[in-house]
Amino acid sequence: MTKPPRKSPVRLIILIILAVWLAACRPDSHDTLRLATTTSTYDSGLLDVILPEFEARYDVTVEVIAVGTGQALGLGERGDVDVVLVHDPVREEQFIAAGHGVQRTRLMYNDFILVGPSRDPASVHGLPSAAAAFESIAAHQAEFASRGDQSGTHAREVLIWDQVGFQPDPGMDWYLSLGQGMGSTLQFANEKGAYTLTDRGTYLSQLENLPNLAVHVGGASFFENQDETLLNCYSVMIVNPERHAEIEYELARLFIEWITEPATKSKIGSVGLERFDQPFFYPADADGEKPVPGQPGPSSE
Repeated sequence: MTKPPRKSPVRLIILIILAVWLAACRPDSHDTLRLATTTSTYDSGLLDVILPEFEARYDVTVEVIAVGTGQALGLGERGDVDVVLVHDPVREEQFIAAGHGVQRTRLMYNDFILVGPSRDPASVHGLPSAAAAFESIAAHQAEFASRGDQSGTHAREVLIWDQVGFQPDPGMDWYLSLGQGMGSTLQFANEKGAYTLTDRGTYLSQLENLPNLAVHVGGASFFENQDETLLNCYSVMIVNPERHAEIEYELARLFIEWITEPATKSKIGSVGLERFDQPFFYPADADGEKPVPGQPGPSSE
């Protein structure tokens, strides 16, 4: 019986070196970035527009988990994601102060608006503030669809009710707490003939499917909205790698660097512009502040 030829030591060494080199070159643990974000950035279509460029540049996949802000921050606290992109400044500051996140950066703005049935049973159209509108809705016991999901939008709704001095009980017939994302809540309000608080970007992106809803408080654009309570700021944060060793910190750092580049901000500010003559989101300026009418937006140069 003829024995197969033995591999030479030199050939074995070459094979081992090749295997080590291939392993080093493979993206391996840096091939996926886990991003927890709000339903508004997802439902508006923003992420579909901007993320492919990041994925192509770094040859990675961004795994998007679109939930309410409260759930997104919870994922960050547990170390289940690498980056969090949310819109609740109070809870963001608490997240950072508790050591759950690092490198908090203001990214962009839009605003909240109150929408509801065109027939306007609570007579809120054109009122100067959301609080005045909420007070009228409660007085008329007009149906109101609340997200009820601990999201940033729900937190803002609760804050406005606090301004009124009244917190509705989900057991009330007219107050409908859904536990749903923004897109689903808008669809429900449209079908039910209810009022709801929404970010303008998601509302505009779904406008063709919301024939029964109209904007009653907040005006026709971000710059027409005179109620400062309705300003909506989005920030991005890295989950603290010192708390969770599995966090892809270097990839997350690259993501923050990329998403705050002028070119990326310019793309953010273009989404929705062609269809509605206004974007769904306005990029923050270099200092993280909200845009000012008449000032040029970020340059892609």
